[in-house]
This record gives sequence, C-alpha cells and structure tokens, in this order.
Amino acid sequence: MSGIRLGQVDYINCLPVYHALEEGLLPLEAELIKGRPANLNHLFLSGHLDATPLSSIEYARNVDKCIILPGLSISADGRAESILLFSKVPVTELEGKKVCLTGSSATGAALLKVLFDHYYHVDVEFETTVADLKSMMNRADGALLIGDKAMQAHQFVKEGNMPCHVTDLGEAWKQFTGVKMVYAVWVVRKAYANANVEKVDILSDTLLKAKEIGCGQVPAMVAKARQRTGLPLPVIKDFFNTICHEFTGEYRKALLTFYDYAYKSGLIDERVKLRVWGEACE
Repeated sequence: MSGIRLGQVDYINCLPVYHALEEGLLPLEAELIKGRPANLNHLFLSGHLDATPLSSIEYARNVDKCIILPGLSISADGRAESILLFSKVPVTELEGKKVCLTGSSATGAALLKVLFDHYYHVDVEFETTVADLKSMMNRADGALLIGDKAMQAHQFVKEGNMPCHVTDLGEAWKQFTGVKMVYAVWVVRKAYANANVEKVDILSDTLLKAKEIGCGQVPAMVAKARQRTGLPLPVIKDFFNTICHEFTGEYRKALLTFYDYAYKSGLIDERVKLRVWGEACE
C-alpha cells in the first residue's frame, strides 16, 4: 500500500471508520491527510489524494473521475445532528432573506437548496462566509453549519446564549422524502484504481474492517470525540447512535433520490449512475 494518499474528514463523524487506523489496530501503508470536506474534495479532484470521503454532491459532478468504495458512507436516517440551519425566523418565513453558507460543505449546501426549492418553497439570497455562528447571524437571517462546528453551535444555542430556530436538514429531508440521506461516500480515483487493482482491494477491505472495529469500540471513540470537541458526553453518545456509515441498497436508492432533486434544482447537469468498486454500474 506504499504511497497511497487517503483523505480523512477532520470531524468526529468519521471516527467510526478511522479510529482503528489512528490507533494502529490495523496495518495500512498510507498517508492520512486530514481536512474539511471541501478541502478534501479539492485535493482529491485535483489529483492530490488517491482516495477519500467525498461529498456526495461532488461525486455526482465528477462521476467519470472516481469509483465508490463499497459499504461505506456518511449517512443518517432522519436527523443528522451535524447539518444544521440556524435562523432568526422559522424556515418558511425566510422568503427574500439572506442565508449564510459555510464553505466547508458541498452536500450540506446542496441539500439546503433542494429543501428550499422543493419542500419549503422559499427563495433566499445565499452568501458563503466563514463558519462562525455569531458573525453569520450578524450578516444574515440564517446560517448553515456542518460537522463539529454545527454541534458546538447547537450546544451554544441550547444553553441560551443565542435565540435561534434550529433545523436539522437530515430530519427535514426525511420528512420530505421518507428516505435516508447520504452526505458522503468513500471514493478512489478512477485512474489510480485502474492501475492499482490489488491496492484498492486491500484498501477497501481494510476500511471495512476498520469500520467494524470502530463500531465495536464506541466508549473509546466517545472519549476521543469529547477531547476533540469539548461537547457533553450525552451529546456525543447520541451522535454516534445517529450517524451511519453503511451503503446498502437502501442507502443507494436514497442517494439517487437526492440526485434526482439536485438535478431538478440545477445543481448537477445530469442524473447519475453509481459506479461501485467491484460491481457493474447501477
């Protein structure tokens, strides 16, 4: 596996897959490169990573450049706890107002636009800014945050520090469509995979084993997440019971549902087929 460059989202939502690798519980000759989702997207698409968790909307936009690794995703069945819209008024009252987006996430922003178009039926002005709740809400009537920052901001709001309506986009998506939501998939560059079949097989098997180990060591992951985020233990425990990392047929159908709505909203140019390592195209 010498030389493979593997991205790692620097949020606790990836710990179930990377905990075993971080602790040296599985051998993997790879360079782990941490970053925000948008940064990893850029590194991967510019050829500086060989494999990575990729924002699901970016897979749809770059399907010819990459192949999905089987059995892995960042998903949720309903509330996601870490893809949150904070707003001064209820979502349905945001018509004509400004909403700040974080540049950290591609899928979260796309999901918000889909929900505004097809579920809430409101037209808003978007502005991408630094991911800081206070400054975003000073500039606008709504703010989208993702990952650890979203969870920390939600805790800040729950403690009474800022009056806000908080909308979990995963929960809204579930109410709208009745299906799960897939936020990211693990992918490998198509060119790399074609030239390194055995290495990709080993990588795929190792990541699946790492996920299995991680899911069996929840207390250790909770302690690590607590140290990294400062969030209360009950919040972290609930999060690890909420976030999912499967990619079964049900998740695949849900992802294709999201792509259908993204296409209707003009966020992708065409409907997408899933190309999964070791399988024929769907």
